[in-house]
Amino acid sequence: MEAHNVEISTRLTPEMKNQRTIELLYKALQQGDTSTVTKVVASDVEWWFHGPHHCQHMMRLLTGERRSQVSFRFEPSSVQVVVPGHDCVIAEGWEGSQVYWVHVWKLKDGVVTELREYFNTWLTVTDYSLGAIGWDMGRCTVWESVPRDLARGSLPSLLLAI
Repeated sequence: MEAHNVEISTRLTPEMKNQRTIELLYKALQQGDTSTVTKVVASDVEWWFHGPHHCQHMMRLLTGERRSQVSFRFEPSSVQVVVPGHDCVIAEGWEGSQVYWVHVWKLKDGVVTELREYFNTWLTVTDYSLGAIGWDMGRCTVWESVPRDLARGSLPSLLLAI
C-alpha cells in the first residue's frame, strides 16, 4: 500500500502538490498538529492582513498562541490553484453571513513562504501578462470570490495582482 501512495504522489503536478500541502495545513491547524504546521510553513513566512484587527486569527495560530485562546476555526469551502506556474493557492471560507475570508498562499519547494489574508472583502485575482512589446492591456480574471450571502448586501472589493 505504501508503494502505491508514493507512486500516486510522484504523478502529481507541482500545482496539485501545492494544493494538497495547503489542504494538509488546514487539517493540521484544526487538529492542533504543530509538527505538521512547522514542516509546511517557513519560519520567516511573510504575512499580510487586510481586515478588522480582531480577525487576525491565522496570525495567532501560526505564531503559536495557545489554542484555547484562538476560537476561530478555518474550514475552507474551497482550496484552488489559480495561476499554474506561480506556486499560488487560494482558499476561501465563511462563518455565517458576517465573516468571510480569503487566504492567498505562496509556496516555494512545497513550503509556504507568504500568506495574504483578507477578511470580509470580495477578492478578484487578475492576470496582467507581459506581451512581446510591453504590458498587454488585455487582462483575464483568473479567480473571484464567491461569498454565499451576497444577496443581503455587498462586500468591499480588492483587486490582487499575482
